[in-house]
Amino acid sequence: MDQPVRKGKIIILSAPSGTGKSTIISRLVAMPELHLGFSVSATSRSPRGEETDGREYYFLTPEEFDRRIEAGLFVEWEEVYAGTKYGTLREEVERVTGSGRNLVMDIDVKGALNVKRQFGDSAISIFIKPPCLDTLESRLRGRNTDSEESLRKRIEKAGYEMGFADRFDRSVVNDDLDTAVCEVRDIISVFISE
Repeated sequence: MDQPVRKGKIIILSAPSGTGKSTIISRLVAMPELHLGFSVSATSRSPRGEETDGREYYFLTPEEFDRRIEAGLFVEWEEVYAGTKYGTLREEVERVTGSGRNLVMDIDVKGALNVKRQFGDSAISIFIKPPCLDTLESRLRGRNTDSEESLRKRIEKAGYEMGFADRFDRSVVNDDLDTAVCEVRDIISVFISE
């Protein structure tokens, strides 16, 4: 008789833009021992550059995004920037955890805290911190992808988001990428073995 598939756990990572969170996640997903599946978020913004629907995000029109909010189809959503919403569809959580993989969620601070509240001990929240806001600003400037105004907004938002760090289960400072990846991996390893 086949054993039922054990439902996966939820790993929530949040950080200000430019902290290295996406790079950390991509390295973690490549570690087979963690059995990770990535949650693809939905957004009401248009694709940028080479982004593809269903890979980086599910790109929804603002009207479709709002319809799905009304229908209760998100586990979390937030208007991260004026007029631009991001969220995690409930079916996306079920798709990954139902397959027995542990779900990695890359979401904003408020969404992270909402998901942690909903899933309790089945979820762990990890905040990735920059060494300092000056380092973060240098990293964002180095990307060379934002206008000065957009950059200023991201830096202001980063200061705001840092104020939520103590509400997360764990936090890791990304001063050295390899060290940060190892720290997050160790936190996840302990959590999924419980």
